[in-house]
Amino acid sequence: MTLREIWTLLRETVAAWVDDYAPSMGAALAYYTIFSIAPVLLIVISVAGLVFGEDAARGEIFEQLRGLMGERGAGAVQEMLRSVNRPGEGLTAAVVGGVALLVGATTVFGELQASLDRIWQVRADQRPGGLWQLLRKRLLSFGLILGIGFLLIVSLVASAALAALSTWWSPYFGDWLKIAQLLNAVLSFTMIAVVFALIYKLMPSVRVAWRDVLIGAVVTALLFTIGKYLIGLYIGRSAVASAYGAAGSLVVLLLWVYYSAQIFLFGAEFTWVYAHRHGSFRKDAADAQPLPTAGAPSGEAEPAPSADVSAQTTIEAPAGARSADADPGASAGRRRLFGLRAAARRRR
Repeated sequence: MTLREIWTLLRETVAAWVDDYAPSMGAALAYYTIFSIAPVLLIVISVAGLVFGEDAARGEIFEQLRGLMGERGAGAVQEMLRSVNRPGEGLTAAVVGGVALLVGATTVFGELQASLDRIWQVRADQRPGGLWQLLRKRLLSFGLILGIGFLLIVSLVASAALAALSTWWSPYFGDWLKIAQLLNAVLSFTMIAVVFALIYKLMPSVRVAWRDVLIGAVVTALLFTIGKYLIGLYIGRSAVASAYGAAGSLVVLLLWVYYSAQIFLFGAEFTWVYAHRHGSFRKDAADAQPLPTAGAPSGEAEPAPSADVSAQTTIEAPAGARSADADPGASAGRRRLFGLRAAARRRR
């Protein structure tokens, strides 16, 4: 892939991110995450605690959270987790509490799926409905939570192995501590990429090839790794927590989740554009033509789409999505994006 192709890919990703109103979708994700994060972590800790004990799993979780969102954000999550009640001892209390915990933990994944379906241009009539499909979505979300718990177990095993190797090899290798830190960073990056890959692959209502997902997940994990430092720098220097008094920790957590959601959505848009330009959906890109601007000089105007394409763009565009007519002065990147999305909808 040439530098020009990379630049075009990034430019169209930004255009798609704007076209899908990602800031609004990120706000919805942040809202649902605040209510789901404690139940999700409780299930993850319970799964990992079956192997290593609850205290070890809880300690590893908060160590990871502290590295991601800082002391105040991790403290807010810890307080939320303490307020979550475990299912009661009796059968009825256990069933009711377990169902409530499951619903609370999987709610945010439903919003994730809705956001990804919008990015992948899934029409309402293409989305499976009915009670069984609702249960299937919840079970899929629960499976992802269990997968995160398994990754936590892997992280605990790796941390224990690195600690043991440090004890044995430190006297012989003076730089072993630096090597262990590097290995730990690589492991953390890999875990983040795997989580993103699973979500990008399993959550949308369309079939996405693994080769498209893996590229998008690695790019998103890289952006997330860089972004967590930038987000932490902004939160630390803006004094936003002190402005809200006792609610400062919750505000810090909400800000962190919101900006992280923007990175997640940008990675999803990148995956969509990459799949259509260079991946398994590239036939759509071959059919796509950029739409002309309103003020294009005569003789130099770009070819307009056929009436069939225009009709489908008008009828099948998802609610809230922009069209070329609504933005006649769109940039070349935006016009290419409109043509690409019209071709994608025409193919389906």
